[in-house]
Amino acid sequence: MLRHLKRWWLLYLLLLFILYLVIGAAAPFARYRKLSEETIRNADKLAADIMGGHDACVDRVMLLESNGSALDERLRLFSMAEERIILSTFDMREGNASDDIAALLLHKAEEGVKVSVLIDGFNGSFRLPGKNFFYALSSHPNIEIRLYNPINLLTPWTSQGRMHDKYIIVDDLAYILGGRNTFDYFLGDYETGERGMDREALVYNTAQGTENRESSLWQVLDYFETVWDGGYCEVFGKKDGLYDRADVQAERQRLFMRYEALLAEKPELFGEHDYAADTYAANSVTLLSGDIGIYGKEPAVLCQLKELMCRAENRVLIHTPYVVGNSYLYEVLREVKQEVPDAVLLLNSVENGDNFCASSDYIRNKPDVVATGITLYEYDGGESSHGKSIVIDDTISIIGSYNFDLRSTYVDTELMLVIESREFTAELTEHMEKLEEKSRLVVSSDEYLTPDGLVVEEIPFFKKIAMLVFGFLAQGFRYLL
Repeated sequence: MLRHLKRWWLLYLLLLFILYLVIGAAAPFARYRKLSEETIRNADKLAADIMGGHDACVDRVMLLESNGSALDERLRLFSMAEERIILSTFDMREGNASDDIAALLLHKAEEGVKVSVLIDGFNGSFRLPGKNFFYALSSHPNIEIRLYNPINLLTPWTSQGRMHDKYIIVDDLAYILGGRNTFDYFLGDYETGERGMDREALVYNTAQGTENRESSLWQVLDYFETVWDGGYCEVFGKKDGLYDRADVQAERQRLFMRYEALLAEKPELFGEHDYAADTYAANSVTLLSGDIGIYGKEPAVLCQLKELMCRAENRVLIHTPYVVGNSYLYEVLREVKQEVPDAVLLLNSVENGDNFCASSDYIRNKPDVVATGITLYEYDGGESSHGKSIVIDDTISIIGSYNFDLRSTYVDTELMLVIESREFTAELTEHMEKLEEKSRLVVSSDEYLTPDGLVVEEIPFFKKIAMLVFGFLAQGFRYLL
């Protein structure tokens, strides 16, 4: 026996360490935090104020529905920057769209613009180290990259707190906020083989250059600064000598050349631009947010959304990529259905979705979603829908990063933007209804009404088996899916 232990001690030690990582990562979030009375009161007060109606505000709004427009407007705004660019993203990867963005950031940094890039530390810990693409940015004196809660294997209980926010801010001019990550799958029209759909709002501050701080841009900026300086972020890629390294210099030169190519290919994106002509007037724009910490959170964002939705007079449309729920989340859907005559929830079908874990959970727990009574559609349009948005009646639109799942509710940082604008809401509603035309109406857990001409792809047999097995095994840690 002793000989056996001596022979396999390294394997046993490795298994113990893996067990330590798994338990350490999962245990802090196993118990869902309850809503405090203060959070409920604040959500009620906020919803009452938003739904109370407003005459006008200094913000104007634009819907970014296509991946191409999302990249173009980022580049256009970056080109107009004079003092500051902020990019906050859950995931940033190398690729064509990221090259375009990095080329603009480097160019503006050369002009003296201060650039701040904030990336979730879980993704960033894997994707950034050792990559000259990121070093070309981080080593520039006018660019700083920080990772929110980077991975530390010695403290696995800190690893699951993730920053899921996605937005950019340029000076006091404008910002973009929504659900898109920063790579080709979500940005641009480059040939990638596969693509996801998402949506964002661009908010233009007509009071730019004044002392007027009524714009919601200042709400987003205050939130960014709270996260940036909140003690959870670490600076990335500022080592001595990194800027002058030959391979980093070569990558920087490649990106400078990319900028020159963009300038020639898309001259319309460079120079001054009148956003007043492209945007809708808004009565109010309000940022919803929750706790920025790395441990379990109150379901504050969901509570805020519930209070808003339950104040609808006629209609609520909810689009989310997937649903991973618990009793509270199902209660919210049930209450919305009870309070609102026309309440609709659309998510990706298992066949159409790109999230294996969430789809596996949905297969197992679909009866609980159906039991809420909300009108349920499953989208089967081919490209996975990653958008997170809500329409309330004809006046209120909500767009952001929050998924109707347990991670967004209790674990991650999330942002949702509430826009009071009839014109903007009309356009968003039109896009949402077009997705419903390519969706099956869920009649029961295993019965659908399928529109004529809609073809639903079959799930490969072995993938289906894998989903069933994973859905069963994952029930103990659904909050991490």
